[in-house]
Amino acid sequence: MTDPVTAKFAPGDLVLHSLFDYRGVVVDLDPHFLGSEEWYTNVAKSRPPKDRPWYHVLVDGGDIRTYVAERNLEADPSGQPISHPDISDYFLKLGDDGYVPLRNGN
Repeated sequence: MTDPVTAKFAPGDLVLHSLFDYRGVVVDLDPHFLGSEEWYTNVAKSRPPKDRPWYHVLVDGGDIRTYVAERNLEADPSGQPISHPDISDYFLKLGDDGYVPLRNGN
């Protein structure tokens, strides 16, 4: 039996991409890479581990949504809002600890 993978971030967490220097908010996560091999080969140039969590992130300042390996993310301590047209599809508001998800596990 393998140890369960513990994710560093959760939906609503504000993050910074350490390689591409953009801010975003986590909207979903996968316990391991669930994309296609073609996408991984063509897009994930730094070859991050597939057996660690990957995150779906809304990128600040546009309408881009990315899929990012955990090792390329760090917490964004700014507490500043994210400007993205889909933010209200996922979150109620920006709270003290990031965004408050529409569905909070209920």
